[in-house]
Amino acid sequence: MPDVDTNGAKRRRNKRWPKEPKREIVAATYLPGSSVSIVARQYDVNANQIFRWRRLADESGSTASSTTSSGLVPVTITPELEDKPASAQQAHSDTIEIEVGGDCRVRVGSSFDGRALKRVLDILRNR
Repeated sequence: MPDVDTNGAKRRRNKRWPKEPKREIVAATYLPGSSVSIVARQYDVNANQIFRWRRLADESGSTASSTTSSGLVPVTITPELEDKPASAQQAHSDTIEIEVGGDCRVRVGSSFDGRALKRVLDILRNR
């Protein structure tokens, strides 16, 4: 059946998104301080489409909402520098930096959502 309506105008076809950009967009929605509407505007995608991708990812088990076994990851602890002002030391000590796969770094403050962070890390690990 042709993609033409009764008025003679062509109907809009839906854009097909490859898996990798979908994963990137969904992962961006789980970052601290982010929201689906902000990410939708950044990537020029309808917010409802992103919610659908998130739901599909949850159902398929590719996000942290599924029960996945997480492997061990190396952790490096670096000492605080003594010559920093006390306020800078406090702000720095409230931040955790996580490197995923050597090419991605996630910085998390003290008031992060643990479930959202786990989802983001699972998505980044599986990309």
